[in-house]
Amino acid sequence: MSGSIFAAVNGRKIPKEDKVFGISTMAQEMIREKGKDAVVNATIGTLMDDDGKLIVLSSVDKTFRSLKPQEYAAYASIGGLPAFKKAAIQAALGNYAPGGPQGDVLAGRHIRAVATMGGTGGIRHTVANYSQPGDAILVGDWRWGPYGQIAGELGRTLETFSLFTEDGKFNVKALAATVRDILSRQERLVLILNTPAHNPTGYSMTDDDFRALKAIFEEVELSKKIALLIDSAYIDFAGDEHEVRSFLPILAEMPVNVLPIVGYSMSKTFTIYGMRCGAMICLAQSEEIADEFSQFCEFSCRATWSNPNRSAQELIAKIFADPELLAAVSAERKELRDMLLRRGRAFEAAAKECGLAMVPFSAGFFCSIPSKDPEALAAKLREEGVFLIPLAMGVRVSIASISETACRALPARIKAAMTALGE
Repeated sequence: MSGSIFAAVNGRKIPKEDKVFGISTMAQEMIREKGKDAVVNATIGTLMDDDGKLIVLSSVDKTFRSLKPQEYAAYASIGGLPAFKKAAIQAALGNYAPGGPQGDVLAGRHIRAVATMGGTGGIRHTVANYSQPGDAILVGDWRWGPYGQIAGELGRTLETFSLFTEDGKFNVKALAATVRDILSRQERLVLILNTPAHNPTGYSMTDDDFRALKAIFEEVELSKKIALLIDSAYIDFAGDEHEVRSFLPILAEMPVNVLPIVGYSMSKTFTIYGMRCGAMICLAQSEEIADEFSQFCEFSCRATWSNPNRSAQELIAKIFADPELLAAVSAERKELRDMLLRRGRAFEAAAKECGLAMVPFSAGFFCSIPSKDPEALAAKLREEGVFLIPLAMGVRVSIASISETACRALPARIKAAMTALGE
């Protein structure tokens, strides 16, 4: 979009509609025309059952329906209800939360939480408060598209590093070179790493990847300030809920000029997508930095959405205040996580069998297929009733929204479409 009728473009590129939701709408239209059996809609990142119906944790649904009017209708405090913030820290940090079995590991850090509108709100606030207008925000080249929209909306730019080496490893050298380059031009850096179960590839950074990241930061001048945002939206669908948090102790060892922030999405973890519930949690090295985090991010809350969703906060607080209910929710989520992992393994095995290349995949809602012409590939597949999301370097498949049977059948269809296009 190069111009406008009345609105101020302000350097932004504003599409007529969101790509993901636009393609999903096309899929829904074809389902109405030809029936659901004729369509594979692998676009949206929400958990669906094998019949394409939205899955909501029944224990969460029952608790939500028990809320009293004052628990869902009244304003919430700007930074979040105290009980919610305590629950958010427990949910995000797991066994490493204060009072948890391994809480002493993070005892040297000053931990604060601010309630956000979904995980996206925490991304927005990190960019707004830990970078300056004109700064470059750093993400991997395989990335969630709205990172760029958030940066542009706030007057920042987006720069990328090659996320993977040719042999499918986390590209430490590329990251180190890009960090050095950006910090030679600006005094601050916001680095966003979406892990575990990265969107759009499903890759989970290893503890060795995090140690390599720490080594990169140790080479940075202490006068440079780095905000490291771990966008952990899919963490509780990435594997064992304790094992996938093994990187947290490494975050606690980051240099003094690095502020680790964990972005956590209750929208995903508790299947309440539309309630837009999340939190951003800092692991600060001093009380002053932690207090500043709360002050600045709560200011951004007031200036952006004023108050976060109270009903979602009350819901999460109730779950964490009741050990039996929390255990029931966790057990139910495990069933969904196991289902999702089976789908991912089925897709992975079928891709290997038909010779379809995949971007490195560990777990989560999505996987990705590299392509020379993603738009053409996605368009070809749409003709056949298969709806995927074209990205800059490939197509994204939402294994969260299709059945295990579809996951097993889809790779061969993608491979055939690529062959027809000469890929």
